Amino acid sequence: MKIAPSLLSADFGNLQHDIEMVNRSQADYLHLDVMDGVFVPNISFGFPVMKAVQKHSVKPLDVHLMIVNPQNYIGQVRDCGAEIMNVHQEACTHLHRTVQAIRAAGMRPAVTLNPATPVVMLEDIIEEVDMILLMSVNPGFGGQTFITQTIAKIRRLRRLIDSSSNKPLIEIDGGVNDRTAPLLREAGADILVAGSYVFSAPDPCQAILSLKNA
Repeated sequence: MKIAPSLLSADFGNLQHDIEMVNRSQADYLHLDVMDGVFVPNISFGFPVMKAVQKHSVKPLDVHLMIVNPQNYIGQVRDCGAEIMNVHQEACTHLHRTVQAIRAAGMRPAVTLNPATPVVMLEDIIEEVDMILLMSVNPGFGGQTFITQTIAKIRRLRRLIDSSSNKPLIEIDGGVNDRTAPLLREAGADILVAGSYVFSAPDPCQAILSLKNA
């Protein structure tokens, strides 16, 4: 299992300290949640913070845009050093064009579904993406309760991927902890995004390791 700690739950007064912790850990990515207060009811951070994070992180950046019109920011996300650019299906009028533009910019394209968006919405884009992110909470805030229906949704997505010639990774974001991680692994998840469970732990590196081994 791959782990992507979410910077949204880090100490914003001492980001370098928390980034260095992730660097030392067994984490596979650093997950950056960008919120605009329009697509989701919260604002997180923008490109100046992402550029600063890039200077200190040795982990690949997994950038999750919870914003309207994400296609307008592909160049800026690339310039912040993102390996993965993740856009919401619900925010893209021309999703296929956006995915193509992300790949043309040299990043790996990923698509996110909100909890109430069915997996069937991915049928005509599944061949074009490197990752699918399923939100297991409603996006906008950290520390929410895991939506149990996500387990069945992962299984449906896994069946769709198995019937495809492309094999994107399945990433899960929201309510990930030592109790939900084994269920997510069993259902078919490949990558777990964890925020409060990691950054609130007495030993965050051990918390990351426990998720990898769940």
